[in-house]
Amino acid sequence: MKRNMPDLDSVRPAIWTVSVSRLSALLADVTPEFDARAAIVPVNLGFAEAVDAIGQRLRRQRCDVVVAAGSNAAYLRARLDVPLVPIQANGFDLMEALARARRIAPRIGVVTHAGDVPSFQHFQDSFGLEIEHRRFVTAEDARHCIADLAAAGIEVVVGTGMAIDLAEQAGLPGVLLYSADSVRRAFEQAIELARTLARPAAADPVLRRRSRRVARQEKPLLGASPGIVEVRERIALYAPHPGTVLVGGETGTGKELVAHHLHAASGRRGRFVALNCGAITESLLEAELFGYSEGAFTGARRGGRMGLVEAADGGSLFLDEIGEMPLGLQTRLLRVLEEREVLRVGATEPVAVDVRVIAASLQALEAQVAAGRFRRDLYYRLATLRIDIPPLRERLQDLDALVAHLFGLPAAQVLAPEALARLHAHAWPGNVRELRNVVERLQIHRAAAADGGPISLRQLLAWTPELGEDAIAPSPMPSTPAGSPAPQPRRPGAEALRQALQRADGNREQAARLLGISRTTLWRWLREMP
Repeated sequence: MKRNMPDLDSVRPAIWTVSVSRLSALLADVTPEFDARAAIVPVNLGFAEAVDAIGQRLRRQRCDVVVAAGSNAAYLRARLDVPLVPIQANGFDLMEALARARRIAPRIGVVTHAGDVPSFQHFQDSFGLEIEHRRFVTAEDARHCIADLAAAGIEVVVGTGMAIDLAEQAGLPGVLLYSADSVRRAFEQAIELARTLARPAAADPVLRRRSRRVARQEKPLLGASPGIVEVRERIALYAPHPGTVLVGGETGTGKELVAHHLHAASGRRGRFVALNCGAITESLLEAELFGYSEGAFTGARRGGRMGLVEAADGGSLFLDEIGEMPLGLQTRLLRVLEEREVLRVGATEPVAVDVRVIAASLQALEAQVAAGRFRRDLYYRLATLRIDIPPLRERLQDLDALVAHLFGLPAAQVLAPEALARLHAHAWPGNVRELRNVVERLQIHRAAAADGGPISLRQLLAWTPELGEDAIAPSPMPSTPAGSPAPQPRRPGAEALRQALQRADGNREQAARLLGISRTTLWRWLREMP
């Protein structure tokens, strides 16, 4: 006899917290506040031990989302097939931690996992604090950081759980960087993510990866170049209006980031919901976007399910790679935009929605329209308002600010003049995404080198050899006028694609990172290979 499964919406999300040291106590203090909304289970282990324990427990228990922090979170994210929400410190957390540390001693060291803390330069300047900041990747890096700070006369350490444990082992008092509010924010994000993951109609790994982006933190839109200033001005101008916005730009320029800023500045109280139209099959895309009614197809969930259009009611729906949407679904999307209502698959009565659509495309939609692959009426409806993001090669004056933001230090402190000049000479076909990947790799190598000095040109080329392939940047392409098709990313030859896959051991996500492009772009290029 077939057993009836409970409705997922009626089941509390299962959230496992993974922590060691002092963070475990903080998690235990906050957990009771969420008992009514989630089943929160502590796993007081770290790194490989945590991975082994979670793998064994998943065979007999359900886990929707893992919550972890710092280096533990980075380690687990790469090794678990369960969505992970990191506990992240913001400026207020840092300010409180520094204030507690200042009451202990004036000379303060901050030790964090790479990229795990907001910039504190303004705290140092405003309050006259003597602060030394160190970043680590591995546990051994963290030990070196603590030893270096102790040798430099640092008297108290602010940091992650691992960092302050090591500090206290070295005889230095430690102050945990994370606060109860840090944990509350992570729990709220984990509950929302678990609910999102409970909704997909099929356990498609692409959808699970897409859903993990719910936990994403909004990032600044950096730069003072005329092109990026114009982008910010258009965001401010367009955000309050309900019209659809078409965001154009090459791969890696930050189209979803612009969409996030449009939503944040719009004053809309609903959610920001994102979907990549090129990463899902047509049948699944229809159900994902528009939802379905009970009995619409074999295996349809009892009571049906709302689609992302309904989920974004009162908020914003971001449709990336809109040029990949099949023609049949374009017709249905046009109806949503014109009638402000959505008809679920298999339903007879539409549902009214108030949703602001933001679309983005790598492809020149005008060419798609001319070729009959994209509806002309939908194109004009989407392009009511238009924002085009300049490629990085056209705004190289922003490069130093971007590097400083990604490193968390002024560019001149982490890169020798010759190395910084080489970054300016690179063509950046993958734009800011490629720059972010390069900086991440440099951070790892720099931490391993543990010399503390600026990265030399020799080190730069040894750690990122692709930067030596175009010592002189190509002539800048003309700026893209508003309303014109965005230039396409330059596709390498078939042999170069095969080599990238070989270097990544067949891992397409890693190959895309090496090429500085999105997974969807790589998938499309491979599909078009002879």
